Amino acid sequence: MDEPAITPELVAAHGLKPDEYQRILGLIGRAPSFTELGIFSAMWNEHCSYKSSRLHLRKLPTKGPHVIHGPGENAGVIDIGDGLACVFKMESHNHPSFIEPFQGAATGVGGILRDVFTMGARPVACLDLLRFGAPEHPLTRHFVAGVVAGIGSYGNSFGVPTVGGTTRFDRRYDGNILVNAMAVGIAEKDAIFYAKASGVGNPIVYLGSKTGRDGIHGATMASAAFDEASQENRPAVQIGDPFAEKLLLEACLELMRSGAVVAIQDMGAAGLTSSAVEMGAKGNLGVLLDLDAVPCREAGMTAYEMLLSESQERMLMVLAPGKEEIAQAIFRKWGLDFAIIGQTTDDLRFRVKHHGEIKADLPIKELGDQAPLYDRPYLRPPKPAAIRPEEANAPIGNREALLRLIGSPNLASKRWIYEQYDHLILSNTVGPPGGDAAVVRIGEGPKGLALTIDVNEHYCAADPHEGAKQAIAEAWRNLCAVGAKPLAVTDNLNFGSPERAEVMGEFVAAVEGLAAACRALDFPIVSGNVSLYNESPDGAIPPTPAIGAVGLVDDVSLAVTIAFKREGETILLIGETAGWLGQSAYLREICGRQDGAPPPVDLSRERKTGEFIRKLIGERQVSAVHDLAEGGLAVALAEMAMASGIGASLDLAPEIPLPAFLFGEDQARYLMTAAPDAARAIREEAEALGISCAIVGATGGNALTIPGETAILVEELQNRHENWLPTYMQGLHAEENV
Repeated sequence: MDEPAITPELVAAHGLKPDEYQRILGLIGRAPSFTELGIFSAMWNEHCSYKSSRLHLRKLPTKGPHVIHGPGENAGVIDIGDGLACVFKMESHNHPSFIEPFQGAATGVGGILRDVFTMGARPVACLDLLRFGAPEHPLTRHFVAGVVAGIGSYGNSFGVPTVGGTTRFDRRYDGNILVNAMAVGIAEKDAIFYAKASGVGNPIVYLGSKTGRDGIHGATMASAAFDEASQENRPAVQIGDPFAEKLLLEACLELMRSGAVVAIQDMGAAGLTSSAVEMGAKGNLGVLLDLDAVPCREAGMTAYEMLLSESQERMLMVLAPGKEEIAQAIFRKWGLDFAIIGQTTDDLRFRVKHHGEIKADLPIKELGDQAPLYDRPYLRPPKPAAIRPEEANAPIGNREALLRLIGSPNLASKRWIYEQYDHLILSNTVGPPGGDAAVVRIGEGPKGLALTIDVNEHYCAADPHEGAKQAIAEAWRNLCAVGAKPLAVTDNLNFGSPERAEVMGEFVAAVEGLAAACRALDFPIVSGNVSLYNESPDGAIPPTPAIGAVGLVDDVSLAVTIAFKREGETILLIGETAGWLGQSAYLREICGRQDGAPPPVDLSRERKTGEFIRKLIGERQVSAVHDLAEGGLAVALAEMAMASGIGASLDLAPEIPLPAFLFGEDQARYLMTAAPDAARAIREEAEALGISCAIVGATGGNALTIPGETAILVEELQNRHENWLPTYMQGLHAEENV
């Protein structure tokens, strides 16, 4: 088959700009072949090269006393004691999930699981962050149903619990939904595997499933904005097989124990090309591949197709010499393909043969190291004005406002989603979905991992710097609220086109906000992903720097939940309340406004209150804890009551308007319950530390009582909270039955 001529149109179709093509000509001293053009397209797209973002990512703190390995590998690695390490990362599968929701979401889960077990870790948990368009948009139900089914199908079949997540709706995601998946694994600290190849002449082996034509140019597709023809990209969406991935996991871990593995790389974005190039380049070695040996499931595949395919459940390894038969026997036992497809060389070239002909001969270091690096122009976003507590004039009372808030799309229960995920498989889930953070037991215990994932895109859209700080602070609070010591962060930075100065300004401000918060909290970012070009003809998504975080619980029996435990306990509010309503759920859902500055984040206060909460939990002084976030005190209190079935009464006389006190979203705050005697001692201790602590009510009865309002039965709260999403999704089934 003759390769097409390289034309400006073909170069543009590969996502390369004219100046980038000139850079290629300068590097190799000639015009590239069609296959080589595809290789550069794969390695130099935004998704793989981070050409618009890596200049600014250097600002992020990535080191700390618990960090074993930070960004640059398949996943981050932190020390969790007892000779063990936690391996974790978050990745996006936004564009594939928009084009084909089920397979896009499913393969997003599969890809992030491979990132974790490629490092030698056994996956123990998954989390996800989902952002959909407005509920009234005609495609939103379709996206929700497909994405949720895809996540559940892959995770449940593979056998890993999905223990946490966040799902929100906003019209700004109508044309570009977000599907971010996070995986967490456990490994022995001295048995972590990396992608750096070593040794000249060592065999390079292909492992796992066969290569097909699915997913070709998937990474390039992920590096472009959507337009009206985006549905034509369906062939670029990968097809997943979770059962094959489970076999691949077991075979890889067994092979790692054999001592045969020198280096290993998941064939993820850009497939065989990126995995081979990255392993060779990291080890200062060359790579020679013979594609005649690649197991294919389709006839007549070209070198171009094999190199750029993103077929799933595949690995590339460099083996120690003489270990080929051991490795082959293990993979044959698990029913998986095994093929020696090349070897390491000392010439720093990436050479590819097919049918006896050299299809590519390129400098391997330059494919990665010499990728374009852009210092794109950016405009810093203006700071919005604050809204005073008395400025929000609501048309309804506080009772009805609370009911409306807990039944609104973003605050309503997501049980309909997480009940489709098996969060109990492996039998180590101590804290299930629905609380501040999930808790997963490590082995037989008593230690455990606390896991959370979230971001408030409304805050970030209004002020990316402060919103990003808040995302880190929220993750910190979620971990502290269950009694965990926060250790490290993974991120997924979802933004629009970096070629627009206002979007690039949002990105820079957010990165600087993340960096400031992580430094102040000693909360390093050890892995992550950047997803740009999240745009449609209707515009860019709001800046959405998703944050996943891991904390350590010394004894899972000490971990607390948000549910009230008994009647007659005192309710304490930790932290200062100014009644901050800018960008709040109350302002948006009740007042019909979406303006103002988001709540400011005082990082020293966050640290002090978080450490105090952890101390109280460790000393068993409190029975329930919930951090205050969207919806403020009233929504947090309602969630604690709904989780337990126990009511509560508030006893308040605030100096600010009551709606602002109830629904303001001031930061660094927690609600907690304790026995009356313990509550008084806690209050005295807090005041001695300079931490605001107020007694605001007591638990008891079957209703929630707000000053000046008729009591709300807990059952009424639960019905309002639980009904929105199932009722909404029933519309999908009704339409399908017509």
